[in-house]
Amino acid sequence: MTIPFLTQTPNNAGMKMSRRQFGVAGLSAGLAAATAPRMAFALNTAEARALVDRLVAEIFQVINSGQSEAAMLREFERILARYADVPIIAQSVLGPPARSASRAQMRAFTEAFQGYIARKYGRRFREFIGGQVVVTDGRQVNRYFEIISTVRLRNESPFELRWLVSDRSGQDRFFNLIIEGVNLMTTERAEVGGMLDRRGGDLDALIAHLRTVG
Repeated sequence: MTIPFLTQTPNNAGMKMSRRQFGVAGLSAGLAAATAPRMAFALNTAEARALVDRLVAEIFQVINSGQSEAAMLREFERILARYADVPIIAQSVLGPPARSASRAQMRAFTEAFQGYIARKYGRRFREFIGGQVVVTDGRQVNRYFEIISTVRLRNESPFELRWLVSDRSGQDRFFNLIIEGVNLMTTERAEVGGMLDRRGGDLDALIAHLRTVG
């Protein structure tokens, strides 16, 4: 089964992202979070679950707002910035080139990546109209929390979506999504890595490209 809102656009080479491929995406994000600077571990399961509940509620508020697509995408980017640990995800997605990038390049890449992700997936959130995401459980796993939700879309079988949440960057944020055992950010790392390869490893060219796609 293919989750409709995760189908790739022509900007992404006409590929289709199945529910398993969608999930294939963030092992490296988890690894990056595991090496992030240690902060006081004050977050608990109830707080991590409440964060995901708020995130889901805000997504559906935008979906059901009747706004134009452009306005919705702006709202989705604000939601992403508020609830996702974008710097950790962006660093992991970029991979080894992040180590040689300047601070200015990493800031620019993180900003461009945030917009790219918000546009790429935000355009597909319209498929959630009439659907439902219900948080069902949560548990601590080592130094982060795994919050489990069930997604029900019209004319589709329900599927499980897991949010990995941590406060190790200093704020409560999710740093990865897992569906059916595979991670979102690993796929994004392959996608972005391919874009970088096609530009001869030129990070500035990649940043400029990410600002135009999604």
